[in-house]
Amino acid sequence: MKTVAIVGGGITGLAAAYYLEEQAKTGVLPLTSRLIERLPQCGGKIRTDRMNGFIIEGGPDSFISMKPWGIELCQRLGLSEHLTGTNPNQKQIYLLRKGRLAELPEGIMALMPTRLWPFLKSPLISPLGKLRMGLDLFIPPKADKQDESLASFVQRRLGKEALERIAEPLLAGIYAGDPKQMSLASTFPQFREIEQKHGSLTRGMLARRRAVTPVSSRYTMFMTLKEGMGELVETLTKRLDPSARITGSGAIGIQRRSTAYELLLADGRRLEADAVILATPAFVTAGLLKQIDPLLSDRLIKIPYVSTATVSLAYKRSGFSHPLNGFGFVVPRSEKRKILACTWTSTKFPHRADSDHVLVRCFVGGAGREELALQDEGSLIKMVCEDLKAIMGISAEPVLTKVYRWEKANPQYNIGHLERVAEIEKMTAQHPGLFVTGAAYRGVGVADCIHQGLQTAEKVLAHLRFTKHV
Repeated sequence: MKTVAIVGGGITGLAAAYYLEEQAKTGVLPLTSRLIERLPQCGGKIRTDRMNGFIIEGGPDSFISMKPWGIELCQRLGLSEHLTGTNPNQKQIYLLRKGRLAELPEGIMALMPTRLWPFLKSPLISPLGKLRMGLDLFIPPKADKQDESLASFVQRRLGKEALERIAEPLLAGIYAGDPKQMSLASTFPQFREIEQKHGSLTRGMLARRRAVTPVSSRYTMFMTLKEGMGELVETLTKRLDPSARITGSGAIGIQRRSTAYELLLADGRRLEADAVILATPAFVTAGLLKQIDPLLSDRLIKIPYVSTATVSLAYKRSGFSHPLNGFGFVVPRSEKRKILACTWTSTKFPHRADSDHVLVRCFVGGAGREELALQDEGSLIKMVCEDLKAIMGISAEPVLTKVYRWEKANPQYNIGHLERVAEIEKMTAQHPGLFVTGAAYRGVGVADCIHQGLQTAEKVLAHLRFTKHV
């Protein structure tokens, strides 16, 4: 019998534990696993609260269907009928421009317009800015393969206006990062691939638009579960052997013991394991490995993190002053507002509020503005309400508010990130049976993290000389 310890009960650790347990249940593999989570509940940044008829998400509210691992996991768990997409009738997205909400032109795909007329009519970019974007057709691809920042790439190909008014608010918000520091190769490698293959983003995006086929006609780009993303965590947790879960007491140290590892838990327990998966934030992993490998610990601690917060507000629909005719809006830094973006939740996912109420969710903090996310709850709510009044004209008092703070919870994929990750993985391989995984390395989205959990489970099985059945 082999024992695997999974440290960290976020979606990556849960997915890895589930895949390993499913193999053990076949009776073919003499394998047992232990999932260790310091908090009383698993799920990491996936937090769903169901209160007073509302479904409120503290972290991610959906996952991308074009990355198949989220859909596939839901299917394995028997949740296919619980999957639900976004509202097909009002899917507009807005950007704040000179204090007013301007609709993102129809046909925008990632950065580039794929339909000419809606783009030409849009007030988001000046005539000169549109002309500069058009020069993308004539600018040669970057000759060397060296990583560059997202800001450098967008400005080089499309100009400063496209960077500040479209790219920065639309793309950087995914990582809550600074485009001047974000690694293009780690965050949006497809842009560089398009540039190299097609010679310009414009030609490449048009080609992709023609080639894109949906995963299924029943799936929208963003999918969620009827009872919120927490339904995925709850179902995964229920599928795990209760005796294999240790919650409310995290690992505080790891020591090498001959061919195995010994984990020390916060409550004083010790656990021996033949393999260890560390699905924890990089700085937590660094602390756990400091005694085993100080140099590896040093590399891990250099992956930066930033803090963010989400503020959800519910209002009575009667007399509400805004039509909420879309999914929400994003805010460029040049607008000098405190919020990064606002999702009109009750439009995007109508089932998350009853017919008598509306629900919105605002995002705060990120690179260079972390202090805004770390304010006390009352100050955060007041600040968000002031911005919503200025941007949307909302003067009504919310009937419900919910704040979630995510301190140092968002890893930053800065320039050279892939090289750092490759070095970390190479150094980790010097410790057979030890694996690091999760949002800090090769993808921050829910589907990406599920995929990393699966990949790590496969590596564990290979290390233990079990056939890959996952």
